[in-house]
Amino acid sequence: MKKLANLILTMSALCSPAANAQFVKGNEAVQSTLSGKKIVTPPIPASVGHVCDATAKCHAGAWRMVETDGGLMECTEPYARSGACRISSYGSQKLARVWVVKRNNEWVQCQYPDLASKCTPMFARPPQNLPADAVQ
Repeated sequence: MKKLANLILTMSALCSPAANAQFVKGNEAVQSTLSGKKIVTPPIPASVGHVCDATAKCHAGAWRMVETDGGLMECTEPYARSGACRISSYGSQKLARVWVVKRNNEWVQCQYPDLASKCTPMFARPPQNLPADAVQ
């Protein structure tokens, strides 16, 4: 009976959206190495101004979901600079989100944690770079 209960708990954890979508399958920014994971974040353009702190009231729009050395983070910007991110609430809180991933050596922002969803190039000129967010 105890084995059955453990199996049910394990299966429910594997099937829940929060457990499955804590990363984007195929994200080239996250690479496994012998010593662990190697994670890169998007380069910061010289034209980017000051950081909008994740706890401040300056952020408007969708949260950028970025893989970092600290795990999946919700950031006010795609660059994951210090202060701009907080621990992910994905799976427990519904927010407008955009997923920042590296695909084919290009940084893109995807509507869902899936490379088959609508993705836009991060460094393209407007309006091609405007991401399509989704409440999730």
